[in-house]
Amino acid sequence: MDGMKMSDVATNGVIEVFTDGACKGNPGVGGWGALLNAGGKTRELYGGEVQTTNNRMEMTAVIRALEALQCRCSVRLHTDSKYVQLGISEWIHSWKKRGWKTADKKPVKNEDLWRRLDELAAQHDIEWLWVKGHAGHEGNERADVLANMGVDSVKPGWAA
Repeated sequence: MDGMKMSDVATNGVIEVFTDGACKGNPGVGGWGALLNAGGKTRELYGGEVQTTNNRMEMTAVIRALEALQCRCSVRLHTDSKYVQLGISEWIHSWKKRGWKTADKKPVKNEDLWRRLDELAAQHDIEWLWVKGHAGHEGNERADVLANMGVDSVKPGWAA
């Protein structure tokens, strides 16, 4: 979807977003991928980090996808991460009430990313959907390929 913003096609209805994270070692080299579909247009995003965790990459995929949206949108966000899906739709409310502490009073892991995701989620109307990973779902499978491209983009010795 080169040269076109997702917001340009948002008026056609719901934007379907598929996200995934990957990590070679946990922690280790990681990647994230996002596939955005709207109005017959597609945009693919990916990136990676040299030292990270799988959960951070799952969250980064969602954050980067939402950052790509230039105006308030209706979004159906598909993730194969229960951590992301339950975290943003259920757990985050309690974490915020407790000052970003878990029920056992420990700091919430990945607080920086949860805060950013919370901020971005408030800018859109999002339906958070969990999809089983590696189960043949086309959008999820493509997001997985993109996440692995993100891993490859930061692996030592990788050349574009």
